[in-house]
Amino acid sequence: MSTVPAEVLPTGALPVGSHDAEDGAAPLAPPARLLPSLAAVYRAQLSRARVARIPLLFVATFQSIGIMVLMRGVVDGGSEARAVVAGSTVLVVAFVALNLLAQYFGQLRASGGLDHYATLPVPPAAVVLGAAGAYASFTVPGTVVTAVAGSVLFGLPLGQLWILIAVVPLAGAALAGLGAALGLLAPRQELATLLGQLGMSAALLLGVLPAERLPEPIGWARDLLPSTYGVEALARTFDPHPDWAAVGLDLAVCGAVGVVSLAVATWAYRRAAVR
Repeated sequence: MSTVPAEVLPTGALPVGSHDAEDGAAPLAPPARLLPSLAAVYRAQLSRARVARIPLLFVATFQSIGIMVLMRGVVDGGSEARAVVAGSTVLVVAFVALNLLAQYFGQLRASGGLDHYATLPVPPAAVVLGAAGAYASFTVPGTVVTAVAGSVLFGLPLGQLWILIAVVPLAGAALAGLGAALGLLAPRQELATLLGQLGMSAALLLGVLPAERLPEPIGWARDLLPSTYGVEALARTFDPHPDWAAVGLDLAVCGAVGVVSLAVATWAYRRAAVR
């Protein structure tokens, strides 16, 4: 049997019986780093969301604006008007980042789509954070339109709406992490859809209604909802002289809840991917 000289082999090829072959299989390529993987997943999810979720974003925006129009008949102004506008604005984030993300991960788990991600050299955190970031970013146009429309409808100042730069990503991270965890931990896709709908309904009832009109036990449940602190931070900025220390505290709590919820979602992804 003839042999092929090593010098005519393609680059990287080794003849049978070489030293590397005797040592075992060639080493695998290093796993992808977190930030490049996160950016790739984020771009892919954002592109998918633009195609499939734009009609739902219109629904979320019109729903929030419709709620404010209805509440305009029973709320004249003051703290109640600020609560309605802030709650309706954050409701857009809850509809997309919590409800739709819970449905997406529930569907992904039920259809075996997690197996595809499990075969890629992508850290689990990149998958969860990339999807959560894309869905949260997708809410930006709707939240801005809702906040401006509500401020005009109730005669609130527009000068402090720049706070949405902080409210949207922090509330979006908290709600997206919760939505991803619900979708990944639900044993069935239908249950994930139900949990997402219930979460959005809680954000609607506990976020839009003024806190002082809620019974005390319901107020405790409101304090446990991640979006509450984003609502409170936005509502405070409508005051003539906002308490920026309280605003910063609300945003800090919202950010801390976001870190915890995204960590839980990452753990839930690992748990679901190995089953």
